[in-house]
Amino acid sequence: MTGDHQTLALLLFSVFVAVTLGITTWVSRHRHGSAEEFYAGGRLFSPMENGFAIAGDYASAASFLGVPGLIALFGYDGVLYVVGFLVGWLVVLFLVAELVRNCGRFTLADVVAARMSERPVRIAAGTSSVTVSVLYLVAQMVGAGSLVALLLGRTGGAAQVWTVIGVGALMVIYVSLGGMRATTWIQIVKAVLLLGGTVVLTALVMVRFHGDLDRLLLTAAERSGHGSAFLAPGLRYGGDWTSRLDFISLGLALVLGTGGLPHIVSRFYTVPTALAARRSTIWSIGLIGAFYLMTIVLGFGAAAIVGPEAVRGSNGAGNTAVPLLALDLGGGASSTGGTVLFAVVAAVAFATILAVVAGITLASSASVAHDLYASLRRRRGGRPRGEVAVARAAAVGIGVVAIALGLVARDLNTAFLVGLAFAVAASANLPVLLYSLFWRGFTTRGAVWAVYGGLIPALGLVALSPVVSGSPGSLFPGVDFQFFPLDNPALVSVPLGFLAGWFGTVTSAELPDEAKHAETEVRSLTGAGAV
Repeated sequence: MTGDHQTLALLLFSVFVAVTLGITTWVSRHRHGSAEEFYAGGRLFSPMENGFAIAGDYASAASFLGVPGLIALFGYDGVLYVVGFLVGWLVVLFLVAELVRNCGRFTLADVVAARMSERPVRIAAGTSSVTVSVLYLVAQMVGAGSLVALLLGRTGGAAQVWTVIGVGALMVIYVSLGGMRATTWIQIVKAVLLLGGTVVLTALVMVRFHGDLDRLLLTAAERSGHGSAFLAPGLRYGGDWTSRLDFISLGLALVLGTGGLPHIVSRFYTVPTALAARRSTIWSIGLIGAFYLMTIVLGFGAAAIVGPEAVRGSNGAGNTAVPLLALDLGGGASSTGGTVLFAVVAAVAFATILAVVAGITLASSASVAHDLYASLRRRRGGRPRGEVAVARAAAVGIGVVAIALGLVARDLNTAFLVGLAFAVAASANLPVLLYSLFWRGFTTRGAVWAVYGGLIPALGLVALSPVVSGSPGSLFPGVDFQFFPLDNPALVSVPLGFLAGWFGTVTSAELPDEAKHAETEVRSLTGAGAV
């Protein structure tokens, strides 16, 4: 990339960072220091504001960089991510949004602990939430590294490292100073930028093909080198039964994982009522749906205009397909239009990464302070401000871990990494959440077993999968301790999570607290007594 690209993109990065730091500084001067202010922004956001914030939180680097990259490389099979990401919101809308808002205060563990023994449940749910958040953060760090690699060329290895460290530092500042209120406004600004940039790119792709979608698809198939197979299932997940099962496993993770993502669940606490939570979900579905439909056009546009070989040559995982597409649509690397459009897209992608890591870091630090710390360290009656201080310190530790793992996994596709995070969320968080809301006989042992019964197998199977060892694209290609054949563990780990919760409950000597369940049921359905 030329010096013009670097200068303009860095300038736009700086403008966004300056604006978001300004928001954070302004909010920090007007905060009250309470737990409700830090975790939930005072519950003052409207459904539209929260809908935009959810869209900003959900549309991550995996969505903007990874999904179009997978479509550009694998055609139809890459579209599975779009379908999974969208269908997952039906689970959130009908089973999660209102009920979670009514039952909890700040975290997912609040919902489960409402009718269980708090300490073991909070420790289990808090551990799972932090694990999912860190996995999700790794994908964002990988996206940041891919952008910098493209911007600075293949000699920019040191710059990639420092950029990932810089992203981690910024997310700690956002969370520590501004809490949920600043993070929400950053998400709103980012959502507007992302949707605007995506609309412009989609329009330019369709103009290039004179509005003819068939011509776009046929050109993409022709340039792919696979012909009509590029537009049919099976290019990535076809062939043997292992690939087909991997396809099913990924779909299961994407559809069920959304309802268990801690940073999405926590957004429902920022609105004043359960009705506002449902309305904000509807807003987010509309925004996210429009965005993902446009990513399909961008993915096939990158295949048709840039070509899969050029995309793969820039980044083997396809993470740079959209910036390369922008460069071509603007007139090429040597043109002013190409330079400007590339820089704008790179800046939007970088803004996406910064905003998403802030939301995830806030959710994970809240789990550390509100669930783990409150259960293990803090004495009863401690001031909420002490818990908030722990959350700020936790943000630093989580940022360090995410940076380290992001540098290790920098060669993997961001959408693929997010798929792993969704699998863990679907395996460990969703079973305990649904059992707590809908099963009258659910017990504390069942809750703890449901979390660990999904979390441990999911992580263990990933460690023994081709993702980590045994293949050229693994994290550690030089060793081979692969045992589990699938890249995504959801097909096995999700049923195990539900089964462990059931088995722990039926073998428990504990009698369910009928009064607590009745109270939780009435509260979840009517909102009576909700915070």
